[in-house]
Amino acid sequence: MNTFLENQNWRYATKKFDATKKISSQDLETLKEAIQLSASSYGLQPYKVLIIENPEIRKQLKPFSWNQEQITDASHLFVFANIIDLQANHISDYLINMANIRGLKIEDLKGYSDMMNTNIATGLNLEQKSIWSAKQTYLALGNLLNAAAELKIDVTPMEGFEPAKYNEILGLDKLGLNASLVATIGYRHGEDATQHYPKVRKPINELFETI
Repeated sequence: MNTFLENQNWRYATKKFDATKKISSQDLETLKEAIQLSASSYGLQPYKVLIIENPEIRKQLKPFSWNQEQITDASHLFVFANIIDLQANHISDYLINMANIRGLKIEDLKGYSDMMNTNIATGLNLEQKSIWSAKQTYLALGNLLNAAAELKIDVTPMEGFEPAKYNEILGLDKLGLNASLVATIGYRHGEDATQHYPKVRKPINELFETI
């Protein structure tokens, strides 16, 4: 646990990446697996994660990311795209996968299926479903941040972008997806002064209250 806390103190939102340094394929697979293992409501993982390596696409996205240099300088750009309108077929696909992995009969999962359909697919309106699924991407981001810190890889979560433009450029709107969150990933540049700033957080006694 001490190592975990040390890594959390080490990490920060990198402002300037070293464009010459790239993440190894092995470390990239570790980060992908960390996201795959992330908690999500019902275990549904109502999102897709695009890993943007193509420099030309990243140049197209940069103007719609407040022209932040991290978009093009980082080793990789991750785009978390939530399912806008989760339907019964998404739930069915999940349960089929569950049945196969756990050796269950699909009919044994009918009660779970009915609950999810009632609570989400038919129980929420379109806006509520989109908000709900977008929140799940932040849980996945948490796993990415923690895993990357263990590997001494920098991650900068970013909400400063235009989702509609990302959706258009990446073709997400045609897939029923919406760019909810992006993260640039790579290695801090030696000239990034932000890395030397003391971490600013609320004091423990102010942040927590035991009832």
